[in-house]
Amino acid sequence: MRPETSADPGRARIVLERLGTAMDVVDDATANAVVAVAAASDSLGDFVVEDPEAVAVLAHLDAAVVLDGSDPEALRVSHRREFLRIAARDLVGLDDLSTTVARLSSLTAETIRAALVIARAEALTVVGMGKFGAGELNFVSDVDVLFVCEDEPSDAHRSARRFLAVAGRCFRIDTDLRPGGRDGPLVRSLDGYRSHWNTWASAWEFQALLKAASVAGPEASCRAFDSSVQHALWSRAFGQDDLREIRRLKARAESEIARRGLTDREIKRGRGGLRDIEFSVQLLQLVHGGIDHALRVRGTLDALGRLDAGGYVDGDEAHTLASAYTFLRTVEHRLQLVNEQQTHTIPDERGRRRRIARTMGYRGDPDTGPTERFDRDLAMHRLAVRRVHEGWYFRPLLDAFAGLGGTNPEITATRLAAFGFRDVVRTRQAVRELSRGMTRSSGLMRQLLPLVLDWLSQGPDPDLGLLGLRRLVTGEQRTLRIVAAFRDSAETARALCDLLTTAPIATELLEANPDLVERLDDADRLRTGTRDGLLASAWAAVGWRHDTDDRQQSLRRWYHRHLLGIVARDLSGAADPATVGADLSTLTEVIIETALRIVDPQVPFAVIGMGRLGGRTLSYGSDVDLVYVHDGVGDPGRVEATRVAVAMSRLLRGPSPASRIVDVDTDLRPEGKQGPLARSLDSYTVYLERWAEVWERQSLLRARTVAGDGAVCRGFDALLEHAAWTRPPTPDDRRDIRRLKARIESERIPGGLEPWRHCKLGPGGLADVEWTVQLLQWEHGVRGRATLSTLDRLVERGVVDVDDARVLDAAHRWCDSVRNRLWLVSGQGDVVPAAVEPLLTLARSFDTDSSSLVEEHRRRLRRSRRVAERIFYGRE
Repeated sequence: MRPETSADPGRARIVLERLGTAMDVVDDATANAVVAVAAASDSLGDFVVEDPEAVAVLAHLDAAVVLDGSDPEALRVSHRREFLRIAARDLVGLDDLSTTVARLSSLTAETIRAALVIARAEALTVVGMGKFGAGELNFVSDVDVLFVCEDEPSDAHRSARRFLAVAGRCFRIDTDLRPGGRDGPLVRSLDGYRSHWNTWASAWEFQALLKAASVAGPEASCRAFDSSVQHALWSRAFGQDDLREIRRLKARAESEIARRGLTDREIKRGRGGLRDIEFSVQLLQLVHGGIDHALRVRGTLDALGRLDAGGYVDGDEAHTLASAYTFLRTVEHRLQLVNEQQTHTIPDERGRRRRIARTMGYRGDPDTGPTERFDRDLAMHRLAVRRVHEGWYFRPLLDAFAGLGGTNPEITATRLAAFGFRDVVRTRQAVRELSRGMTRSSGLMRQLLPLVLDWLSQGPDPDLGLLGLRRLVTGEQRTLRIVAAFRDSAETARALCDLLTTAPIATELLEANPDLVERLDDADRLRTGTRDGLLASAWAAVGWRHDTDDRQQSLRRWYHRHLLGIVARDLSGAADPATVGADLSTLTEVIIETALRIVDPQVPFAVIGMGRLGGRTLSYGSDVDLVYVHDGVGDPGRVEATRVAVAMSRLLRGPSPASRIVDVDTDLRPEGKQGPLARSLDSYTVYLERWAEVWERQSLLRARTVAGDGAVCRGFDALLEHAAWTRPPTPDDRRDIRRLKARIESERIPGGLEPWRHCKLGPGGLADVEWTVQLLQWEHGVRGRATLSTLDRLVERGVVDVDDARVLDAAHRWCDSVRNRLWLVSGQGDVVPAAVEPLLTLARSFDTDSSSLVEEHRRRLRRSRRVAERIFYGRE
C-alpha cells in the first residue's frame, strides 16, 4: 500500500519518515501493515516508531505475541505488541469483526490470568461482564469485571487491589457493575452474590448477567459462579416491572444524549445506535430465555441469529440488525483507534470524518466522495435500526393476533405477559377488533397499533388500557376521530394511553366526551376555570331544562366533563396534590351552587362546607361534608328549609349510585343524624353555646360558606368567629381531643388490617397531620382552613419547628397522592392494598415497583408519627 492511497497519507508519510532505514528491508506486506496502522491510528503509529520490536510484529501478523508475565512492565509491553498485531490484522482486512473482537477478548483474558500470578492473587476469581464477558470487546472498551473470593474478604480485597495495579497498566478496568456499585464491597463471596441476586438485585443487574462469564481463577470457583449466574438469571420470571425498569433506564440515557445535542452523532446510545440493537436482543432473550435454552448465549450476533432461527423475530429484520451491528461496531473501532480514546461520537469536522470513512474502506468516485458515501450508509443503518427497534416487540404479535402468522401460542403468551398483557384471549380479540376491516380508519389504526401497544404496555394496567381503547373506537365516526387525533399528535396518543391504563373512570368520561381526546396533549386547555366562569357554564348546561331529573343528569355530565381535565392534568404531572384538591373543591362548589339554584329556596338559605371541602383540599374519593343553615321564620320557614335541604342532597346524590354527582355527608350537623337536616342560625348559635362537644367546635376550624344567601353566609361567618376562636381549648379539651383521636384510630381501622396501610387513619397518616395542625392552630389562634398552608403559618409564628413541619408536610402530600391514585386505579379506598396485583397496579401508576412504594410509604408515615407523638400527644 502506498501512503497516498491510505486513509491518511500525511500521517502515514510521517511515520515512514520517522522509521527511516528500518523500512528498507521490509516486504510489501509489512509495509502495507505499517501504512494501514499509521493512517488509522496516531497512537499506534507512534508506538510503531518507538518500540523496537513493533515492525517485526507487523512483519509476522500470523504469529501471536507471547505474553511475558515476568513483571508488570514486561506484561504491559507484550500486551501492547499483541494489541498492535490484532489491530493491524483488522486494518489490512485479514480478520472480520467477529474474529477481531474474539482476539481482543482472548488477549484481555490471558493478560488477566498473567496479572493474577504477578499480583500473587491466583485464589481470586475474575468474572468478565459486558462486552468482555460476551467475548466481543472493542479496541478501547472498559474491561468490566467482578471479583469472587473463597478466603477472607479482607485478604481477597488486598489481592484484588494488587491485581488492579498490575492489569491496570495494560487496559482500563471498571468494577462498578458489582452489587452496590462504587459503594459496594470490591470483592464478595459466591454466597454474597447469591444473596444479593435473591434479595436486592435490580432488573438491569439481571440484564447484565446475560453476559457474565468467569475468565480466570480456580476452576471449581469459576464453574460454581457460572452455574449460579445461570440459576439466578433463569429461575425467575422476567415480568413487566423488570421491563419497565430497563426501558426507563434506556430512555434516561437517550435523554442525556439528546440534552448534550449528540442524538445524531452518538453511535452507541443515540437513536439507531448500538444500544438499540443490544437492548432489543437482550430484552427478547430475557423474555423468552426462561423457556428456550437456545437463547442463553452471551454474544449479540449469536443471540440475534438464534432469535431468528427460533422464529421470535422477522428474518429480514434480524439481518438488518446484524448488518447494522457489524457496520456500527466497525465504525466504533475506527473512531477509537485514532487516539485510543473511548469515544462513540462521529466528529463534526469533515476532515476527521473523511479519515474515518477512508479507514472503513470508502473511496470516492466521479459523483460522490468517501465522506458522503460513509455519511449516507451510516444514516441508512441507523434509520433501519431504529425502525426495527421500535416495532420489533409488537409486529410479530400483531401477525399472531390477526391470524396472519403461525407464531407459537406459548411464545405469544410469554411476550404478552412480559409486557403486562395478562389476558391473552381478550387482548387478541381487542387487537383484532381495533385493526379489522378495510376502512381507512382501520388501516390507520393497524399502522399506529405497534406504537400504541408500546405505550399501553408502559402503563399500570395494559389490559385495562387496551380494552378501554377498544370501547372508545366503537363506531366508524368515533374511530376516525380518535385515529385522527393520534395521527396529528403523538403526545395526544401517549396521554390517552396513560389515562386509559391508569384510571377506569377515564374510559367512561371519554366515551361521553370524545372531543376532549384532542385536548389531552395541552394541559392549559384542560385547566379548571374560574368559579364565575364555571358557574356560568354549568347554568348554561342545565338552566334551559325544566325537568329536575333532566337537570340532574345534565349537571352530572357537566361535572364529569370538567373532572376529566383534573384527572388528566394529575396523571400527566401538570397538577400537584394541592392543585388537584383546589380544583376539585372549585368544581364541587359550582355544583352545589348550581344545585341550589335548581331547587330554588324560598327562604334565606346557605350551604356550609365542612372538612376537606371547607379547606378546599378535596380528594377524588372525599365525602362532601355539608351543613345547611337558614333564616326562615316559624314553622313555614323550617318546612321550606327542610324541603330545600332534602332536595339538595337528593339532587347531588342522584336517585341511584350510578347517577350520583358527589357523595354528600350531612352528619357533621348539630346532633348528627338525629338532628334536623337544616337548622336556623339562631338555633345553631344556641346549640354551640350550650351543647356542642369539643370535636364539634374543632370541626368548625375548617367550616366555610360555599353557596347561598349573602346575609345568611355573613351571619354564619360571625357565628364561626365567636364559636371557634373566642375560647381556645382548655386542658380538658386537649385531653378529650387526644382521647377521641386515639379511639378513632383504634376503632375505625378495619380489624386485621396493618395500620400503616391506612392513608387516612394509620399512624402518621392524614389524620395525624390534620389533627396536629388543628390542635396547634386552635391553641395559638392561627387562622386557616387548609392543613398545609396553616402549617406554614404555624412555622412563621414559631409554633412548629421547620424540620418537623417538613416531615408533616411530606407525609400529608404523599398520603394525599396515594389516596387519589388509589381512587383512580380502583375507584375506592384509603388503604394501600396487600394483594399482589392491586399493589402492582398502584406502584406502576407511580412509575415504581411494589417494594419501593411500600418502603417509601412506611418511611414517610414513621417519621410523621414520631412528630405527631411528640407534638399532638405530648410524648417524647
